[in-house]
Amino acid sequence: MTRSVAETNQAIAYRLSNNLPRLLREFSRDFERRIWEGMVKRGYPDIRPSHSAVFANLGMGAVRVTELAERARVTQQAMGKMLKELERTGYVARDIDGGDKRAKEIRLTGRGVALAADSLAVVDEVRAYYALKIGAEPLDLLEANLRDAVKKLQLDYLPESWVDPAQQEAEATPRNP
Repeated sequence: MTRSVAETNQAIAYRLSNNLPRLLREFSRDFERRIWEGMVKRGYPDIRPSHSAVFANLGMGAVRVTELAERARVTQQAMGKMLKELERTGYVARDIDGGDKRAKEIRLTGRGVALAADSLAVVDEVRAYYALKIGAEPLDLLEANLRDAVKKLQLDYLPESWVDPAQQEAEATPRNP
């Protein structure tokens, strides 16, 4: 059976709009939108989605700007701009690096730590919403499958120091066949 040009174009358009990257992107956008709406409700109207590049890569210790930019996969200039905004609003502070007086270390302030704690609570609320909508088991399975895929693809999305030490030890221990 021969398809018309319109049918062929419709099939192509459908595949372009309904594929794994698009589905992941739409899910991620919705999740992030709900997080930012929750953060505004909790009193953080000055936080923008672009700031997640800082918070997702900063951790609770001090880190250099160059390392932070590398982790976030943005230029040092872009990271510097975001850090200036967050420093101005009191979420991060820049200190002189103890090991290299020319370098600056970035750390969360007390206000930044409170933001991090509130953001985790909002993430839990959004996750609970999704669990109600699609079911807790399918959501857990989706997360487990994505985590497994990231691991198998060796996508280094976490700094080595953030990996659970028990997990690192288990992965390093040879298994008997």
